[in-house]
Amino acid sequence: MKIKHFFDPDTYTLTYLVTDEATKDAVIIDPVLDFDPPSGKVEDRSIKEVIEYIKAQGLKVKAILETHAHADHLSSSQILKAQYPDAKLGIGEKIKAVQEVFKAHFNIPELKTDGSQFDMLFKPFDEVQFGSLKMKAIPTPGHTPACMSFLFGDAVFTGDVLFMPDYGTGRCDFPKGSAKDLYQSVSKNLYSLPDTTRVFVGHDYSPNGREMRFETTIGESKKNNIQLKGHTTEAEFVEFREARDKTLKAPRLLLPSIQINIDAGHLPPREENGKSYLKLPLNPQLTMGKL
Repeated sequence: MKIKHFFDPDTYTLTYLVTDEATKDAVIIDPVLDFDPPSGKVEDRSIKEVIEYIKAQGLKVKAILETHAHADHLSSSQILKAQYPDAKLGIGEKIKAVQEVFKAHFNIPELKTDGSQFDMLFKPFDEVQFGSLKMKAIPTPGHTPACMSFLFGDAVFTGDVLFMPDYGTGRCDFPKGSAKDLYQSVSKNLYSLPDTTRVFVGHDYSPNGREMRFETTIGESKKNNIQLKGHTTEAEFVEFREARDKTLKAPRLLLPSIQINIDAGHLPPREENGKSYLKLPLNPQLTMGKL
């Protein structure tokens, strides 16, 4: 099994391509769609690099997997579905709960909240075969209720749940997020994996200016993760995580990302002028009277 990473420096996101070198079967995890908020420009630079690599290697894409509905980048899954129509688009089944929350938040009455925008909804510990590649869906809620980590052989892809040891874990202050749930997800469902299990993280922010890194192990995380070690108690973690989250600003691409990603990467339909539009909910906090 070969794992190829693609790094998007604009959103600090890792996209992964898991390949069986013998059969050429491949799975794509967390693909990025480039978006510039000031101009509204949507581009496919990041995913083009992945597609060009797939073509050069003669790979057969069997699945496109999302670890969760990302709040920090748009998904390019629909570009990939158009390119590889037989590939299955999958996400954790609790995406339905996320869709319900944001359907109300953005007032999108036409949004379906049954997860039907995706081809596959994974239940906890589902084992799924994608060609010659076998995946186990490990439930890791906490950052969002729908978070799933994907285990292929001795490699687990943790999305925004568990980062490099010197960065810690994902935030838990999104709707229906939970520091207690994240603690249980990591301590029970991830840290119970063999220490030699390779961990591939969903983002890397290069703390203290170090070079970008994306791979660690379960053993290294249990020993050195600065927020959640193997011996960290739930109370210690929850106290730290909740206090830390209160200091964080909303992600730069939160509002556009969520609207696209809960709909499986579909851009809003074009209106009569041929353009698509995103919604921007206002949260006025005025100190000098009403508008």
